[in-house]
Amino acid sequence: MSENPKLKIKTALIGAVVAIFLIGLIVAVLLRSDELSTADSLDDFARCLKDKGAVMYGAEWCQHCQNEKKAFGDSFKFISYVECPKEPDTCIQKQIQGYPTWIFADGRRFEGEQGLYKLSSISGCQLPQ
Repeated sequence: MSENPKLKIKTALIGAVVAIFLIGLIVAVLLRSDELSTADSLDDFARCLKDKGAVMYGAEWCQHCQNEKKAFGDSFKFISYVECPKEPDTCIQKQIQGYPTWIFADGRRFEGEQGLYKLSSISGCQLPQ
């Protein structure tokens, strides 16, 4: 008995779709686990910034502030952060004129969104590999 050629093609197509789905699933799991390990490893980086006296001044509604926070993920909890609308006297005293503003213990200040690489460069704190 010979198989129907249409059935062979249909079986091959179903097999290909299943294989593509499984490969996609494996890639997604691997990317997600890499993302999680990077987020976890930012804890040391965030702690180092805090140890260097870095403070971020910002506002909840500020998109650039949200971007900075998002870059740190859960590790942002280790960053010294001042919410200026809730602590206006502190921000006036520090002469904060734009968000976000990063101020280091040595008086250096950086206005605007810096990103992790620039924060690493200006602080000497190492980003995870």
